[in-house]
Amino acid sequence: MSRLIVVSNRVAKTDGTNKGSEGGLAVGVMAAMEEAGGIWFGWSGKINNKQSEPQKDVIGNIEYVTVDLRQTEYNQYYKGFANSVLWPLFHQRPELMSYSDTELSGYIHVNKKFASELLKIIQPTDTIWIHDYHLIPLAQILRDAGIRNPIGFFLHTPFPSLDLMRTIPDYKRILKALLHYDLVGFQTIGDLTGFQMSVVLGLGGEALDKDVLKFGDRHCTARVYPISIETKALPEVAVNGAKTQAFKRLDKSLRKRKLVIGVDRLDYSKGLVQRFQGYEGLLRHYPEFIRNVVYLQISPTSRGDLQAYGELADRIDREAGHIIGTYADFDWMPLRYINRGFKRSTILAMYSRANVGLVTPLKDGMNLVAKEYVAAQNPEDPGVLVLSHLAGAADELDAAVIINPYDIGAIAGGLAQALNMPLDERIDRWKKMMEVLTKQDIHAWQSKFIADLKSVTD
Repeated sequence: MSRLIVVSNRVAKTDGTNKGSEGGLAVGVMAAMEEAGGIWFGWSGKINNKQSEPQKDVIGNIEYVTVDLRQTEYNQYYKGFANSVLWPLFHQRPELMSYSDTELSGYIHVNKKFASELLKIIQPTDTIWIHDYHLIPLAQILRDAGIRNPIGFFLHTPFPSLDLMRTIPDYKRILKALLHYDLVGFQTIGDLTGFQMSVVLGLGGEALDKDVLKFGDRHCTARVYPISIETKALPEVAVNGAKTQAFKRLDKSLRKRKLVIGVDRLDYSKGLVQRFQGYEGLLRHYPEFIRNVVYLQISPTSRGDLQAYGELADRIDREAGHIIGTYADFDWMPLRYINRGFKRSTILAMYSRANVGLVTPLKDGMNLVAKEYVAAQNPEDPGVLVLSHLAGAADELDAAVIINPYDIGAIAGGLAQALNMPLDERIDRWKKMMEVLTKQDIHAWQSKFIADLKSVTD
């Protein structure tokens, strides 16, 4: 019997209702696997310097297989090459890259460690689906070990242009590794184009018909699969979240004021500094909103042990302090900035309560917060999504108020437009976005990718 084996850096054992701080990969893969079932393999999230066996657990129709990392493995693979080279590069921040041959070796080593454990469980009829930038070399390692199963790869982040790609020493190694997958999926046409141009111009490969790329004896199909959400299920989760004490406290504290909400991991790709400056611009240039609006920004700490993130946190703290110190009154706090997560149901209820969802990343693969915000709205009185045109979600949710996240004035103006938008326009925009999200939900995403993977390997 054919099984689906999903491989990702982290494995999230969750029913989808606990914490609201997971990234798009954890939320998306969990939703897809709850329907399809199979094996989910990856890092346990634990640091263990002693020899240990993989841990196995079964919840519902998903079997979880996780491995621990040693401290040096974590430092070189996760903190090092994955998040100090690939993450900033893929998010157009090459000046934040910190490259070393040692960390690249550690990155390859952990991929080999994952492969050695996968080889013990892969059966000839299994379909293998590998996720994200941490595990780019994994297919090549498995192929070298004799695995001929269908292997697909989905990149949750953006993919850079060739000029950016060339900033990595030996960047061709990354491109060649991706060509060992049967099917590579990207979030947007722009990401796909970046990969195609890198293979053709960077490697000297060929672009064949039907989305096929060729280099040497390797053939790879590359297509666009924008990740999505559990559209139909989220409104009920939001209703349940409205019963939690955390939501009730928030709602009571607002005193009928309008709410702007942002929910992002604390990451330099999310544009939080510019977002705070844009909100300050709203209060400065549109004084009618003073005392009448509250901005709630929830940003759980992400990769806080990396220097770039510590500096970012300090900068955001200063921006938040400036807004509060300049505009707060004894009975009104214009900004509430929180560095912890909440239950997902509570977050969805907050989305439903918010008049504006503020999603302004400087660069993002997709951004499922944007989609979840739309899905959580009350159809009779929906809020307005203010969305960066540099988020992958903007390709689909073009009925949002689309802004340039680097343009502080545009953020302020977009907020004012959203807060003043009449009901009929809000409903019309919401319906257009919901039509997209209903048709292209997480299950359609998963089914389409797996079906295509099987078709290109038949």
